[in-house]
Amino acid sequence: MEEQKTAPYNPRFPNQNQTKHCWANYVDFHGCVKHYNGDDSKCQTFFNSMKSLCPEAWISEWDEQRDKTIFPSERV
Repeated sequence: MEEQKTAPYNPRFPNQNQTKHCWANYVDFHGCVKHYNGDDSKCQTFFNSMKSLCPEAWISEWDEQRDKTIFPSERV
């Protein structure tokens, strides 16, 4: 099993509440994958941070919204 690491410190999100940090990494990961035409190998930093910060339920919900094209971000 792969060791789970905590996302590195990001000065844009200095507070304990990491909701915005989670959201930003989710959007950045999927935007990165889109930019590289589906190749997620260059987007692992965003993926690892997203997986360490975001609850699985949020990721599932956002994935469903993306599938239905109702996700509230233009970058994804």
